[in-house]
Amino acid sequence: MTRSRDVGDVLETVSLIISLFFLTDVLLRVYVEGFKVYFSSRLNIIDACIVVITLVVTMIYTFSDLTGASLIPRVVTFLRFLRIIILVRVFRLASQKKELAVPGRVSENKRRYQKDGFDLDLTYVTDRVIAMSFPSSGKQALYRNPIREVARFLDTKHEDHYRVYNLCSEKGYDPKFFHYRVERVFIDDHNVPSLEDMLKYTAGVREWMAADPKNIIAIHCKGGKGRTGTLVCTWLIDSDQFESAQDSLDYFGERRTDKSRSSKFQGVETPSQSRYVGYYEVMKTKFNRQLPPEQSLKIKSIRIHSIAGVGKGNGSDLKVKIIVRKKLVFLCVCAKQENCTVRHTHLID
Repeated sequence: MTRSRDVGDVLETVSLIISLFFLTDVLLRVYVEGFKVYFSSRLNIIDACIVVITLVVTMIYTFSDLTGASLIPRVVTFLRFLRIIILVRVFRLASQKKELAVPGRVSENKRRYQKDGFDLDLTYVTDRVIAMSFPSSGKQALYRNPIREVARFLDTKHEDHYRVYNLCSEKGYDPKFFHYRVERVFIDDHNVPSLEDMLKYTAGVREWMAADPKNIIAIHCKGGKGRTGTLVCTWLIDSDQFESAQDSLDYFGERRTDKSRSSKFQGVETPSQSRYVGYYEVMKTKFNRQLPPEQSLKIKSIRIHSIAGVGKGNGSDLKVKIIVRKKLVFLCVCAKQENCTVRHTHLID
């Protein structure tokens, strides 16, 4: 009887430790991501509720004497049943989660540099081209590349021979961390650079690479995948390492993906980004790295196929923006039928 009770006490203690661990994890995630951002996800809300309920039930079992609760057997049975369900869920979460302090959770299965005392979301695409996620400071450094560690890596491996390209239009950092060798190409998240910016970028990289065979470039956006892959592949084509846009995109995805952790593809996936790499291939091969002649187009209609799973499923909640040379030239709001008329055909959707 005593041994059985001792085993029960151990299980209670282990259960309490697990519950406290996950509560700490949730609190850290709320702190890092922000209250509104974290709780904008239904899964995060469910996760937080499970963790809190688990902790409350575990504390009841650990610190309360329920031996005299025989008068309310249904309540006790319910609590036990609830506890079993919650613990199963918690152990399932335990098998899927990693601590917030481990950067690998955000980098997923992107190939990391994990040797010589470094652990960074950083990949050598070639021996002179590095793709990486955003060099961060403050609380974001908990789950992204700490900017001081990135600087230490570059100073250790490529002292005085590196140039950093920041592709994020939404944020920057003090260039002194990288000895003021930072270039900006302003690209919105999940978007593309202008063709003119692509030509300026490749011209600058050509000049830098030709100045010294030891010179390298380190390119990043936020996650080091979409925008980063777009300009990495553009350079691979410009430098004759690949002739085909598709081949360069496939190669980048292969280099950026750590298949030992997961088969999830970590290359360029946004269609417009892949398409713009193809545009650069055309500019290089057919227009001798010059902008093609301008053409004026009149947009009469926009057709979207298979919209059933997007928003309300009929296009009534969409907005369309047309931006030319970084200026908004057209806006339509479908909900108000502003500058547009919406027609939804169920039979062919």
